[in-house]
Amino acid sequence: MATQSPPDGAAERAGGPAETGPPRPAATFASGLASSRRTLRDRLASIRGRRPDGATWESLEEALLGADVGVATTMATLERLRSTADDQDLVDAGELVHELADQMRAALNADRSLRASAPDREGATPVWLFVGVNGVGKTTTIGKVGARLSAQGQVVVMAAGDTFRAAATSQLQTWADRCGADLISGSAGADPSSVVHDAVSAAAARGADIVLADTAGRLQNRKNLMDELAKVRRVADRAPGAVVETLLVIDATTGQNGLSQARAFAEATDVTGVVLTKLDGSAKGGIVFAIEAELGLRVKLVGLGEGADDLVDFDPNSYVDALLGADPDAGVPASHSPEQDRPGD
Repeated sequence: MATQSPPDGAAERAGGPAETGPPRPAATFASGLASSRRTLRDRLASIRGRRPDGATWESLEEALLGADVGVATTMATLERLRSTADDQDLVDAGELVHELADQMRAALNADRSLRASAPDREGATPVWLFVGVNGVGKTTTIGKVGARLSAQGQVVVMAAGDTFRAAATSQLQTWADRCGADLISGSAGADPSSVVHDAVSAAAARGADIVLADTAGRLQNRKNLMDELAKVRRVADRAPGAVVETLLVIDATTGQNGLSQARAFAEATDVTGVVLTKLDGSAKGGIVFAIEAELGLRVKLVGLGEGADDLVDFDPNSYVDALLGADPDAGVPASHSPEQDRPGD
């Protein structure tokens, strides 16, 4: 196995020339969900100022389904909303939107912390495995997470576990160079579990804080791939390592189709959370609700833009406010101050 450390000046070469213009503003949920918000706002505009009736409920159903919330989740949400409307005698459809926002926030209230250690494995090197089909942004996600952790002062080792795709290793090397991480890779077609094992051993020997491991995503060979991923996880979880997160990466722009692919990974590996990429490129931002309801998994990180800093912790309050339009024109009150829209460190 090859251990590749960034040579002098590699970070500057990998990152390209320094920007001379003003710094690009950090992405927020409000900016990242602009397309989804416009879609929902257009669908909900017709019901504002009216007394709730059959057409109102149809409009709400169409709005939620159009946002990719999912059929089962939409029906359950509307059932709760109808019950609340009856109990509170809501007489304005705008009040339904307020209540919808509150119910959405409540549905997303859960622990979304990323584990950095194994409580029952003191001294073990923590490993985060990233799984998902090719093309969802898995390798880029690892690079962004590595950059974020390195900026926090952590020593990061990356494992190029997708040994069947040369571009993945090259891409990881670029990210490793940028953030000062070490990359452990193998020859083309090498056993992925062996690469990950070597990365964990190297990290332990060097006193690194964490291993970020890439994996293959060739869904056309589903059974072989799932067997391979299960083996990678078993090997990564052996001493001196401990798998503390298995993160399923999903492309938000694929909508319900992406969910069907994700189920295979969730069934084959002990997935602990979801990274939702390209949320800024989707007009169907409600996919978060479908993921959590149908897969039973928590979204922990979301991609709101192309920049390294645009992969942020998922904040349910900021998400719902941005999705439904928490501004005076939209008529939906924000649940918190604007400062909470800022991405976490």
